[in-house]
Amino acid sequence: MPAVTVENPLTLPRVTTPDAAASTARPVLAVATAPEGFEGEGFPVRRAFAKINQKYLDPFIMMDQMGEVDYAAGEPKGTPWHPHRGFETVTYIIDGTFIHRDSHGGGGTITDGDTQWMTAGSGLLHIETPPESLVRSGGLFHGLQLWVNLPASDKMIAPKYQDIRGGSVKLLSSEDGGALLRVIAGELDGHQGPGTTFTPITMIHASINPGAQITLPWRSDFNALAYGLAGNGAAGTDHRPFHRGQAVVFGDGDSITLRADEKQDSRDDNFEVVLLGGLPIREPVAHYGPFVMNSHRELQQAMEDFQAGRLGTIPADAHLPS
Repeated sequence: MPAVTVENPLTLPRVTTPDAAASTARPVLAVATAPEGFEGEGFPVRRAFAKINQKYLDPFIMMDQMGEVDYAAGEPKGTPWHPHRGFETVTYIIDGTFIHRDSHGGGGTITDGDTQWMTAGSGLLHIETPPESLVRSGGLFHGLQLWVNLPASDKMIAPKYQDIRGGSVKLLSSEDGGALLRVIAGELDGHQGPGTTFTPITMIHASINPGAQITLPWRSDFNALAYGLAGNGAAGTDHRPFHRGQAVVFGDGDSITLRADEKQDSRDDNFEVVLLGGLPIREPVAHYGPFVMNSHRELQQAMEDFQAGRLGTIPADAHLPS
């Protein structure tokens, strides 16, 4: 799991551990195991938040862990052309390479540690595929795709992209150097990540050394979620166990605590966790397939617009060899 790393986390800016007497630790409300399935043309996913009540997810809609899978030659798969409207997709590639393209001319290639932030807004057609070189050779593929809701006032804005290269992610260390923290978007202890969001959120990938514990400040008006990418550990001051493929829902407070078990699996050097928090939008959510709107009528309109070609058309050269 290379993502973005450093030789010595102690050379990085450090996050101050909140004073226990002056902060309120967020309790663990639930731990949910992600069901497994397939997406697109058949790549394996874990539905990270499928068993969590939407009231705890707002402003997030869903998150898929893509892989981790070691493809043989000829096996790598992607998605066919498909529409989106009304939200943002955040694709974070930990291992491997993905190529994105859309009907508005946007897209690009993202690889180890890169993130592509696509604001679908009023709508577009979109495709995600592995490069031909990866299809020929096979190889490791692992990533996340997060869907972030947009408030009603922003749902019909023009589509746009942010390509967040791994080298631009804000790297931090926990106070004792026991964890490397990658701030992809939002803010942590005064340190700002590169991602620009319509809906205020924080997205962090933490690598926690075996036996290390971290307590991070967390905005009290945000929700708080953690998802285990690899390894095993615990959440909260009561050390609720969770591991790869499990999501944690935290309650109210202004700090969160995570700890890595002393012994990790042989394939995992550290406890790898994605931390998410956001300001709830508190608007009705109407979600059907690739559309996230505020009402069923708006969903119907999105489908009608898609069928009429108003979300864009597949580029003429889309099927030419790359």
